[in-house]
Amino acid sequence: MITARDDRRRTFETVPAGVQAASWWGRSWVSALEAVSRDPARLARGRAYAEEGHVDAVTVTPGRIVAYVRGSRARPYRTELALSPFPDAEWDELLEAVAADPTALAGLLEREVPHSLAGTVLPGAGELVPRCSCPDTARPPCKHAAALCYRAARLLDEDPFVLLLLRGRGERELLDELTRRNAAHAARERPDTTPDLPGVPARAALARTGLPPLPSPLAAPGAVGLPPAYPADPAAPDPLALDQLATDAAARALVLLTTAEDLIAGLTLWQDAVRLASAHHTAGLTGAARTLYRDLARATGRTTTDLARAAAAWRQGGRAALAALEEPWDPPAGPFDRARPVLLAADQGAFRPERNRLTSHTRQLRLGRDGLWYAYESRPDTEDWWPTGVPSPDPLTALRR
Repeated sequence: MITARDDRRRTFETVPAGVQAASWWGRSWVSALEAVSRDPARLARGRAYAEEGHVDAVTVTPGRIVAYVRGSRARPYRTELALSPFPDAEWDELLEAVAADPTALAGLLEREVPHSLAGTVLPGAGELVPRCSCPDTARPPCKHAAALCYRAARLLDEDPFVLLLLRGRGERELLDELTRRNAAHAARERPDTTPDLPGVPARAALARTGLPPLPSPLAAPGAVGLPPAYPADPAAPDPLALDQLATDAAARALVLLTTAEDLIAGLTLWQDAVRLASAHHTAGLTGAARTLYRDLARATGRTTTDLARAAAAWRQGGRAALAALEEPWDPPAGPFDRARPVLLAADQGAFRPERNRLTSHTRQLRLGRDGLWYAYESRPDTEDWWPTGVPSPDPLTALRR
């Protein structure tokens, strides 16, 4: 489950190519910083830095956008652009205005900044405050802040919800609130056609009556059914997200019904995201599955590669396999020490021990805390280890599966 707190931090490992903002709101963003600069040469160097890829991963939270920008020195500089978030009262007015305006709501759902919000959400001259750890103490912005500004403009081109996050609210909480307010507006506009229904006296409703015994419970279904088709309504939640939630809820309900086990009991946000992603193999991902991976990675602050690797581990053996992927530990003497001679005797080659891991070229075995061996593979001359096969208490069996 994605909470409001989780929704208020987004990290972009990559930024769309180019430095020139394509949208009108992206150009307005750049103009807000350029308006306070008196040094065109600095801005030109900042554009060059942005174009040459000097800006690393960009993190956006309410009130600030932060990145490390590589300059002429070996150590990158911490650079940020600050923008004051809206107080709750101002957010209430803004959301009420959007919910009441179908054109503005439709534009926002299509990832466009409605022109009616231009004077509200976009920064004015001097409102965007640059800060940098570089030694350039002259009048800001420095070239590193300018580079971050140009890269951030490309993010805004692709996703204007980044701008709204800077103003204090995340995408999911905004869409949920707009959906609620839009439904309230529709209800107020709908005429009241509720018929008059006859009442029942409380004495009669609460009178004791004899009831027949309950029928025997139905047998559990053999498989999870398909969820209903959700129409794409601009005023409704994302139909893809509804489909995924309904499918997962049905699968969990079936497991709970047949085994009395709750699949998500005690899971962290990251573990639950990995569990959801594990139902979709990365080979041949559909568009819906790619969207799911992107959204889950964004919500947990990880990359899609991290999520794909963790999902492969979860398919290998659930929570215990994920722990084997992410938590090195020092096993006691016993099965771990006996594994190397067994592998050598079976002509599997010599394996190098390191904590709970045995490694030989492109193959690796990891001993989990559950006593099972988990096999991993990597490309030659890399340390890019991926789970493979089925775990086993016997290292040789785990390696050969």
